[in-house]
Amino acid sequence: MKILILGGTREARELADKATGERGFDIVSSLAGRVREPVLPTGAVRVGGFGGVDGLRKWLSDNGIDAVVDATHPFAGGITANAAAAATSLELPVLHVRRPGWTEQPGDRWIRVADLAEAAKTVAGLGERVFLTIGRQGVGAFAGLRDQWFLVRAIDPPEGELPPRHEVLLARGPFTVADETALLTDRRIDVLVTKDSGGAQTEAKLAAARALALPVVVVDRPALPPGARTVETVAAAWEWLRRQR
Repeated sequence: MKILILGGTREARELADKATGERGFDIVSSLAGRVREPVLPTGAVRVGGFGGVDGLRKWLSDNGIDAVVDATHPFAGGITANAAAAATSLELPVLHVRRPGWTEQPGDRWIRVADLAEAAKTVAGLGERVFLTIGRQGVGAFAGLRDQWFLVRAIDPPEGELPPRHEVLLARGPFTVADETALLTDRRIDVLVTKDSGGAQTEAKLAAARALALPVVVVDRPALPPGARTVETVAAAWEWLRRQR
């Protein structure tokens, strides 16, 4: 079977590691190409977009793909929707791998919002110094806030308009609680903004904010396509793949 893994996440890399070289599988991992120096999975890799649903459908057909695993970031809503639509139109099995979101703990001061636009409206009343940990995309949603200062952390430099008062910090996780606590303290952060990405790699900032009693604006995940088949772990995805043979 020829399998397309839509990746860019730790789960996608772990699944590619398991499946590449396994008898009966031919694995191709696809990365969006938005990170300049991505951590590459084992096996064959393609980089770049497909050109929407029609482009992905054509690519799947031209390359003889038998099943699709969407193991993209929980906030990669566009490719997730395209994968579901393209695979369904070709009657291919498709699985969405989504790690569990973070769970609010005692002492947390979370404010959940639907999207980045709502997050920008919310932080305006929570403090002057804001720590943005939403990646390099979407920072423009905060560009109109002139009374706040922003620490913007991302793997690569943000693109597009930025808030007038800001500092860009380029860093790749995982991060420790001690380091996150020191960062929040040194930069005198009043409020943290994050997407509900889940996973342990960047969870330390939540523990640090909890310890410092800082409010955290948490952006909810986009909804999965209706009827989407989902699993939460690489082990469950691997079992699903083996059943497709």
